[in-house]
Amino acid sequence: METFDYVIVGAGSAGSVLANRLSEDATTTVCVLEAGPWDWHPFIHIPAGFMYTLVNPRVNWLYTSEASEWTGGRRIAAPRGKTLGGSSSINGHIYNRGQRLDFDGWAQRGNRGWGYADVLPYFRRTERRIGEADDTFRGRDGNLPITDLDWRDPICEAFIEGAVQMGIPRNRDYNGTQQAGVSYVQRIIQNGRRRSAARGYLHPAMRRPNLTVRTHAHATGIVLEGKRAVGVRYAKGGRNGPVVEVRARKEVILSGGAVNSPQLLQVSGIGPAPLLQSLGIAVRHELAGVGENLRDHYAPRFVARVKNAETINEKSHGLKLAGEVLKYAFTRKGILSLNPTLIYVFWKSDEAVDNYDLQLTFTPASYKEGVQSTLDDFPGMTIASWQQRPDSIGWVRARSADPFEHPVIQPNYLAAESDRRVLLAGMKLARRLLSSPALSKYYDREEFPGPQAQSDADLLEAAKQRGTTTFHLMGTCRMAPDTDPTAVVDDQLRVRGLEGLRVIDASIMPTMPSANLNASVLMIAEKAADMIRGKPAPEAVMLKD
Repeated sequence: METFDYVIVGAGSAGSVLANRLSEDATTTVCVLEAGPWDWHPFIHIPAGFMYTLVNPRVNWLYTSEASEWTGGRRIAAPRGKTLGGSSSINGHIYNRGQRLDFDGWAQRGNRGWGYADVLPYFRRTERRIGEADDTFRGRDGNLPITDLDWRDPICEAFIEGAVQMGIPRNRDYNGTQQAGVSYVQRIIQNGRRRSAARGYLHPAMRRPNLTVRTHAHATGIVLEGKRAVGVRYAKGGRNGPVVEVRARKEVILSGGAVNSPQLLQVSGIGPAPLLQSLGIAVRHELAGVGENLRDHYAPRFVARVKNAETINEKSHGLKLAGEVLKYAFTRKGILSLNPTLIYVFWKSDEAVDNYDLQLTFTPASYKEGVQSTLDDFPGMTIASWQQRPDSIGWVRARSADPFEHPVIQPNYLAAESDRRVLLAGMKLARRLLSSPALSKYYDREEFPGPQAQSDADLLEAAKQRGTTTFHLMGTCRMAPDTDPTAVVDDQLRVRGLEGLRVIDASIMPTMPSANLNASVLMIAEKAADMIRGKPAPEAVMLKD
């Protein structure tokens, strides 16, 4: 039986950062267990390859959430990365941190050291910002290049102009002083290639002799001795492979994400006692919040037909696609260098609201049935809208004691009335943006939901029919003080009531950031690495209001 100082379960964004930082100490040994393969698949590294990785079982867990009232009885796909880099190897490449109030809210809930001034140095540490930026907010020396989208398109320019005419200002840097406004996206892409957390953090560290990375290693249980985690069991090669046990002298760290981390805790006997007992799992440590508090962003998409311009749809077929492939091969430019979203809008659902609670995305492309894996056959453009900080709460629960069986994922999309109210405001804003005078030259007609959908009930029905996840599952191992009965980890990310066990990934987020999650997960892992190593936190950044 092999023994390491640290055993990390999951080589995604958090696991890659932790592997790098913990192995910086040459006297420390680190083992990373990843259920998926190496990140060799070519579509991982081509930005437009996300359309294929979204549906590829070789690099994707291909989870689906349970049907619910507000999904019209549909099961919604919940892609999660299953390869080195995890979801950072299959996601939409976007770099978006959120708003100051998100993290100040974490601290105000009793999580010491997690306010915006505390976490900003860790955000800066992760990034190598390329381009103009305020260095108070942005980092220049980090592991991941953050670049501005350099694609320019007349439809995109007209969309931005329309937003400006409606009173939404251009924002040079939504990761800087403030988030609100309209702009082209920032992304973790350089020279036309994805830069996953594995490429930025894990692969450089794998040159070190004290770091061991094992792929096709599906964790099946946490080894406990009393109330201390001392190792991990995993099946080598999958369900039918031999079971191997590795020991951890110091800590076991779960970085499997908002689905896999709570499931592994549950099948190991750590979680809500009624659930575990119902599945025939011996309760080793009762912790009611494991798997609870799930949140995700739910987005309906408006689709319009385009006239007087060529969209990505036409460029992705036949001879034009062949030309784009050649262009990418020789210049790393063209539609293969693009991510799914090209423009961001951050705005308010109501002028009376004192923060920006809506996120909208725009791209001169459209997808069949609202799914981002198959483009439409006609010239199209798409705008999606969602509530930044949803109130609807769901769960992730093991379906059985079998660690290979996909768990029950129920986000309860739009269950809270407040979510439906904000979403309606977002849909109405999306429609106004599509029909702006600046965009009228290219706007032919609304394809979905169509001009017949006018009432609030019509729009909510459209959200039921075609709304989808934006792939931002979080919160299932919530960080909270002891007074919170749903707390799973403390503000040092240690699992409550156990020794030698931490959870470090999106599942620890107390509340949803106003953002895509990858940037925050990278920050969380950087901060956690300092905690584990006993390094003092950087001085908090004092900012003017």
